[in-house]
Amino acid sequence: MRWLTIGTLLCLTAAHSQAAPPRVVDRVDLTRYAGTWYEIARYPNFFQKQCAGGTTATYELRPDGKITVINRCREQDGDTSEARGKAWVVDRATNAKLKVQFFWPFSGAYWVIELDPDYRWAVVGHPDRKYLWILSRTPALEPAVYDDILRRIAVQGYDLKPIITTPQP
Repeated sequence: MRWLTIGTLLCLTAAHSQAAPPRVVDRVDLTRYAGTWYEIARYPNFFQKQCAGGTTATYELRPDGKITVINRCREQDGDTSEARGKAWVVDRATNAKLKVQFFWPFSGAYWVIELDPDYRWAVVGHPDRKYLWILSRTPALEPAVYDDILRRIAVQGYDLKPIITTPQP
């Protein structure tokens, strides 16, 4: 019986690791998406470990079709950290799959997997589900909206346990 249980767990783990990538939204209007977003919550990651709160992402459309990305956060000592990069669309059919680059030659996938019809909030994920951000146009979301977003993320196959909330001023 013990081996059957272990075997079942191994099969489930293998099935999860081979799961299809998350679904992206049908369409992102980049003009509406541009502007400043507040980070409400995220998966922990190494490139934001210095951030204590007040995290924002600002997207500016460029004449060359790319997007300027400016990420800011408040560090533990109160200083502001800023990272500037660029993004570009890799799926013109939806504009929901982008690449973001802060340091050449490295870039990462940036997939818009959930988006409020009025662009009040968005969820950004990764094809391997190793990164996740919940973003809002305001520093806070109504609890019912946040709970609905968590439900949507779970349906997309994301584990909710690692999610950490981001303190905002």
